[in-house]
Amino acid sequence: QVQLVESGGGSVQAGGSLKLSCAASGLIFSSCGLGWYRQAPGKERELVSFISSEGTTSYSDSVKGRFTIYQVYQTPIKNTLYLQMNSRIIEDTAVYYCAAECGTGREYKYWGQGTQVTVSS
Repeated sequence: QVQLVESGGGSVQAGGSLKLSCAASGLIFSSCGLGWYRQAPGKERELVSFISSEGTTSYSDSVKGRFTIYQVYQTPIKNTLYLQMNSRIIEDTAVYYCAAECGTGREYKYWGQGTQVTVSS
């Protein structure tokens, strides 16, 4: 059974830091990339950061230099994904989702339930 469970969301003042975690299990993570998406009110869900099965990371322009994605393997089918968010800005306010994308074309997607992050001035 695939499980992706986010934690670490909350409220933070602009300029502050927050770290999100995603406990992932039930997949062969050597065949999957993991990513963080976010959805702000009235906006579409967008990819924030992604780490491939080979460990290559990528970031959206809006968070590059401020956010860091990394993962810690516990077993081949258990993994924890993190998103360290620094220098928060109000525009970072959104529900953040953890996603696992598997297959050669990343066609198999699995989602967590999301965690709310609110940045205030």
